[in-house]
Amino acid sequence: MSKFIAVSTLTAAAAATFALASGTASAAGQDPAVRGKAIFMRCMACHTVNKGGANKVGPNLSGVVGRKAGSVKGFNYSAAMKKAAPTWDQATLDKWLTRPASVVPGTSMVFAGLPKAEDRAAVIAYIKKAGS
Repeated sequence: MSKFIAVSTLTAAAAATFALASGTASAAGQDPAVRGKAIFMRCMACHTVNKGGANKVGPNLSGVVGRKAGSVKGFNYSAAMKKAAPTWDQATLDKWLTRPASVVPGTSMVFAGLPKAEDRAAVIAYIKKAGS
């Protein structure tokens, strides 16, 4: 009887390992925008990304890729952002999401940044998709 329990336990452990590995592989092959949406949830307290969405503490991010910073109507940008006014391309957004103050010293945006490149790429993919 104890051999049966041991074999059953090993079989269950192997099945669980396979399921976890399959889930990881599935997540790795997932559309980055889907993962980016989950990461962007922490940004939603301050930003909207839908077309025509309201400005909050931060500006609406719909159509941000390719747009000059400081250009959303009705949003009161910091003096530093108005002065720097970068254009939000993939590279600038990546740097911004890493550490905003490295792009615009004196920015009023309080955000620690996303240290993982794959997280930043996923957020950018989501912003592009959601805001178009």
